[in-house]
Amino acid sequence: MQRSVVTSPPAGGHRASWTRRVLRAGGVAAAVLMAGAVAACSGDEPLTTPDGSPISTVTTRVAEVNIVNADRDLTRTCLAPTAPDAGQSDVARIVVTDPRLLDPLCALGLGPKVVAVTADEGSVPAYLGPQLGAVPTIGSSPESAAAGEADPDIVLTTARSATSAEAFGDARVVTIPTDGDWQAQFQAVADALGRSESGTRLLDEFRTEAGKTGRRMDAAHSQVSLVRFTGDSEMIAGTESFAGQILSMIGVQRPEPQRSARSFTVTDKNFTDADADLIYVSFVGDEGLDHGEDVLLSDRWLDMGAPTWKRVLSVDDEIWYRSSGLAAAWLVLNDVKESLDGNS
Repeated sequence: MQRSVVTSPPAGGHRASWTRRVLRAGGVAAAVLMAGAVAACSGDEPLTTPDGSPISTVTTRVAEVNIVNADRDLTRTCLAPTAPDAGQSDVARIVVTDPRLLDPLCALGLGPKVVAVTADEGSVPAYLGPQLGAVPTIGSSPESAAAGEADPDIVLTTARSATSAEAFGDARVVTIPTDGDWQAQFQAVADALGRSESGTRLLDEFRTEAGKTGRRMDAAHSQVSLVRFTGDSEMIAGTESFAGQILSMIGVQRPEPQRSARSFTVTDKNFTDADADLIYVSFVGDEGLDHGEDVLLSDRWLDMGAPTWKRVLSVDDEIWYRSSGLAAAWLVLNDVKESLDGNS
């Protein structure tokens, strides 16, 4: 069986800055420890045990807390390709003007049809995997040459990015409403691409699996806290946050102070509101990672119940909060399956 190893920070080094160098913010769970250094020192040979078995160098812990799905395979994020409904014509080339619409396309299995995104480089969420990560990002105001090369059959846009669609001339443009929840947005994308039946089926499958997971894991008798670390504060995620919605669908309970729809900031007076049977923590950027480490290793944090019982786990902030769609929902659900009964 493949074994994981955790490299310790350099002697005399600052723990937070060392961790920041080896973890990618927004992709903490998938970061690889010092891969370049390992290759340089070993002639590109992988690390092995004395019997020759490969050793994983995936980062599995941060600030004494286990990372959920540290070795997530992002090539498996997107679901199987869907076909258009009976009597509906299909499209071959799709342009997206808002990266938020890529998650529904990933869940519909239509990543190969996306030919361009009118956004800046680096705006495609990493969790969507290499296929969508390789789609050209041609800027919010694409030049005519780039727009011509994309040559889309359909342009999916939102109200905030509608001006980008003007570059594609007479191409069919469909504006996806974003004022509803993530399920409504997913269904709107499916409808726009002639896949209404597939959209309904896929959402039903997810809801069914979420409910089964909750019953199987007795989620109704677990109280889970959601804590996000920013550069200078801790936030309790509300029930309307993306992760909060998924936990509700599973049937996981929240501690009484966390049952409001809106997120709120942790203060000296409400610090213990972060406690629960299990605490999922995440980090917003490098600064959030630094601040989070300081708090997670503090006496005040460690004196609470869940940290005392080693019931604190780290999750990917981009997936749990900064994205919202069916593909991300499956990743959150699978994280809960892997960890609801787990320990730090």
